[in-house]
Amino acid sequence: MNQLEQYFEQNQQRLMHKYQHYFDIYDRYFNRFKNRPITIVEIGVSHGGSLQMWKEYFGTQAIIWGIDIDPRCKSMEEENIHVLIGSQEDPAFLKTVYEQTGPIDILIDDGGHTQEQQRTSFEHLFQHIQPNGVYLCEDTHTSYWNIYGGGHKRQGSFTEYAKNLIDLINAHHTEQTSLQVNEFTKTANTIHFYDSVIVIEKQPRPTPKPKMTGKPSFDATPSQKNLVEKLEMHFLLKTNKLLQSIGLRGYAINRMIDLCSKK
Repeated sequence: MNQLEQYFEQNQQRLMHKYQHYFDIYDRYFNRFKNRPITIVEIGVSHGGSLQMWKEYFGTQAIIWGIDIDPRCKSMEEENIHVLIGSQEDPAFLKTVYEQTGPIDILIDDGGHTQEQQRTSFEHLFQHIQPNGVYLCEDTHTSYWNIYGGGHKRQGSFTEYAKNLIDLINAHHTEQTSLQVNEFTKTANTIHFYDSVIVIEKQPRPTPKPKMTGKPSFDATPSQKNLVEKLEMHFLLKTNKLLQSIGLRGYAINRMIDLCSKK
């Protein structure tokens, strides 16, 4: 049992509600921030219990910001804990969040859990996460709940939205104009999917470059293609380019790779 789960089990302060498997996930990504001068933003205050938990866990140098639409949550403020009142799906309000908090080291979205709320918050606040910071969205099981706008493979759910971010992390390697390198590609290092939790870690990422070291174990000098092989290679490249453009499975890929290994 880690420090966070121990705090939760022994909690006699403000009320909080968590799935128990979340605590190992929190500790895995947040432990390195303990006892450092950092800024944490948690969307969703409710009764304020988790704000107090973060304060205890991260130490006296951490500044904790809570966001909630309920004006009563303003009363949860105490030393090193501040609360902003507004809607997480209101872009105008989200702009004011950064103006008040400054750069954010950790953002936890435990707000209203609708698909629109989760997407809007990510689209407006991820850019304000510090390099090497963490964006964590929890309770993403609502991506599968109709009442929250979710459903299996339902367009617009936050989980389906996050799956598309996998493509953006790999955008340096695309051959198609439909996928372009953008700011997310350059600043997001990893995406982790858990039961009901999605974690994105930031880290500046230059264009990846391959490199080889060491000595060859055998003669790797490529052999020459004959005329028939050259014509075959041309046909396979053109065919697979067409199949790629319409999203169909590749044709004779192993043969094409064999031919590519020849001069």
